[in-house]
Amino acid sequence: MFAGEGSDSGFAELDDVSAAAYGLAVECGRFERERIAEQLSLTPEEITRVEQVLSGVRLLQAMPGNPSELTPVTPDVAAASLVAPAERHIRDLQQAVTDVRAKLLSLTPLYFEGRRVRNRLEAFDVITDVSRIQSMLNHLTQSCQSEMLTVQPGGARPAYALAQARESALTTLERGVRIRTIYQHTARNDLPTRSYVREVSEQGAEIRTADEVIDRLIIYDREVAFLPERSAGDRTPGAAIVREPTLVAFLCSVFEYLWDGASPYVVESQRSPASSDELKWSIIRLMTKGYKDEMVARRLGMSVRTCRRHIAEITEELEATSRFQAGYNAARQEMLAGGSVPS
Repeated sequence: MFAGEGSDSGFAELDDVSAAAYGLAVECGRFERERIAEQLSLTPEEITRVEQVLSGVRLLQAMPGNPSELTPVTPDVAAASLVAPAERHIRDLQQAVTDVRAKLLSLTPLYFEGRRVRNRLEAFDVITDVSRIQSMLNHLTQSCQSEMLTVQPGGARPAYALAQARESALTTLERGVRIRTIYQHTARNDLPTRSYVREVSEQGAEIRTADEVIDRLIIYDREVAFLPERSAGDRTPGAAIVREPTLVAFLCSVFEYLWDGASPYVVESQRSPASSDELKWSIIRLMTKGYKDEMVARRLGMSVRTCRRHIAEITEELEATSRFQAGYNAARQEMLAGGSVPS
């Protein structure tokens, strides 16, 4: 729409009658109201409307020095006169758009440099304040939308930790969040842990155990991961928070690998894998690699005393005098059902 200079409705009124009147005006060299009205049989109201339409689209223009006399002009002149202000406005807008785009695009290097710095800072964040870490864990657990993956090494967890975990897990499960947790086999022998697993499993949590696992790992919605801090010295270790998508995806793949190789934690099972041949083979495998009792115990999530008791039972059962001989004798006797030695 051209404000004050005709409008879309004005173009729509350029009908056959107005076009015929324009043709007669061209023949006469000027717009003669009476003659045109007579030839087209138009009433005074109709000829007035035709004059307004032709003037509105610039096909009629006043003679210089005589505004009352209207003369026809060529359609291209009329078009140029009608749309020139709009074209100037469009050119001004295009130039303004070009200027704005150029100024904003000049900031592109600054933006990507800022993004690079921000990603470096946000992708990894090491927090040493244990209370702050717990606050972040509580917040992420409450805001978790779809899935929480956890690896809990070290065997049985303290009773107070299980009480807190029970309340948090049940609340999270009620929101429809899937929870999968991997413990070590030794956690199966702990009564508080069995009670915890029974309760959360009934509400949909999935728990499995493995002989060995990696360090503690918690992943929320496959977007944020918590890893234990290294080299904490004498203080309580903090945590590394990982948000970088590629690394988080890798940690999720590690969890899935561990999950596929772990055994479902069936609370009602009468035979605990923690005292089964599977555990014995794990101990033998670590013994034959030269690990001391303390390292074997830590890798399998049990106390050194319990580990030494298992080692004594294994060497006595296999009539072995050394760690290497225990492994050799075990392989020959094929302790595991099916006759295969776990790798």
